[in-house]
Amino acid sequence: MKDSVFRDMLVLELASVLAGPSVGQFFAELGAKVIKIENAITHGDVTRSWKLPSESPDTDTPAYFCAANWGKSSMALDLRQAQDLQQLYALTKEAAIVIASYKPGDAEKLKVDFATLQAINPALIYGHITGYGEQDSRAGYDAVVQAESGFMYLNGEPGGPPVKMPVALMDVLTAHQLKEGLLVAMLQRERTGQGQLVQVSILDSGIAALANQATNYLVAGHEPQRMGSEHPNIVPYGSVYTTKDRKQLVLAIGDDRQFKKLCSALGKPELAELTAFKTNHSRVRNRQEVNHALSDLISHQDRAPLLQLLHDLHVPAGAVNSIPEVFRLPQAQEMLLRQQDTPGGVRQVAFRIAGQELPALSPPPAYDKHS
Repeated sequence: MKDSVFRDMLVLELASVLAGPSVGQFFAELGAKVIKIENAITHGDVTRSWKLPSESPDTDTPAYFCAANWGKSSMALDLRQAQDLQQLYALTKEAAIVIASYKPGDAEKLKVDFATLQAINPALIYGHITGYGEQDSRAGYDAVVQAESGFMYLNGEPGGPPVKMPVALMDVLTAHQLKEGLLVAMLQRERTGQGQLVQVSILDSGIAALANQATNYLVAGHEPQRMGSEHPNIVPYGSVYTTKDRKQLVLAIGDDRQFKKLCSALGKPELAELTAFKTNHSRVRNRQEVNHALSDLISHQDRAPLLQLLHDLHVPAGAVNSIPEVFRLPQAQEMLLRQQDTPGGVRQVAFRIAGQELPALSPPPAYDKHS
């Protein structure tokens, strides 16, 4: 086994909630030493207080906090105090990366902004998350940005109200954007020896992720609307059907060849030859008729044997799983973080590098455990 990718690299995390801490855990999983600098005034990351009804009121590592804080040390500092600020500066001299999430101007007030810290360490890479960019002083909250970026408007059933995604998707997308920016900055530092500032906003990350829904509007002049799980450009894609044994499955038919195989598997090959069903374009135009026909055929099948047949035919289809069912999947089991006598977590790193193994991680740290 080779050394961990970022063995001996020091990362300072001046961030809280989900986006910034996810990036911190990402580097911890790749072998970096990550010190989570927590606000001593507020008793640390606010997610330490985000507890389910079933959780102990005394725990300071509840489930939400455990989503993004494996493999870190916790150090509580009051950066308004000169002594604590000097402790941070001492760590900055040794750090490769700082991850921060402040409203515009707040890092400068605390004297932990990029210019200040780079003066201490010219090779420092500083990743800064804001809600709306450097010119907008609003704090960024995932649910609000889901609304403002169009995701809530598009999510939900036709004619129904806008619906928030069930995870903090804007934070997750922002974390991925920052990871990418930091890795690019690290590559540039290898060439120049200089650090730099990497900035990402939650709103920009959400807008960038609109993907085909954005170009449906910008290129084709089509204003996207709520469609439930349906796809505006492909039929059937994302469509959910109920089987004879009252279970649900989803289809993701990307081309006409797959649709023909689907119809054959359902015992109705002639369906794929109908003018209204023959091409994806015709199926998009006749969405209701396609869904009605498929719903009827699938309602006479049990889910497990049907899915196996579709898999054998390379027809994209899958079960609609509950979360417990997800974590019974062998792939999900490989993603779990485990420590004896510690609640489980999920890896941020979902890729594999040949010949390298991810290091074992310490569990999410208790508040100020490592000062």
